[in-house]
Amino acid sequence: MAAEGEKKRVLEMVQADGADEGSVTFVMHDEDHTLGNSLRYMIMKNECVEFCGYTITHPSESKINFRIQTKDGTPAIETLRRGLTELCDVCQHVLNTFEVKLHYGSERGQANMDPTGCQAAGFAAVDSPETLRDNTPVDKHL
Repeated sequence: MAAEGEKKRVLEMVQADGADEGSVTFVMHDEDHTLGNSLRYMIMKNECVEFCGYTITHPSESKINFRIQTKDGTPAIETLRRGLTELCDVCQHVLNTFEVKLHYGSERGQANMDPTGCQAAGFAAVDSPETLRDNTPVDKHL
């Protein structure tokens, strides 16, 4: 446990004595499946990775054990760093795209977004509960 005034570690590296740098378990504190699964996906796209997986030791603990094993002796810490960088790039792209679409919609006078997402998915909006857009009556007993 961290002493008062001392920063708590966010990441620990666990490596067996005599193990190469390509097989490492990282303990990530205050993290869960949100980071674990997305980071695992990004790291597994790397061709030099033989295995990448994570476990959550117990539901009441907010830490994950994240294991990386590489094929060609590439240090696991470098693979982790690359995966984190690529994940940050993807998140930044999603944020930028969202902000552009939000800004574009507000310029067109569409600041109120479709809360159901139906229009974004290509479904026509319903003018009233009793009729469809083409004035076809809706059977309430379906």
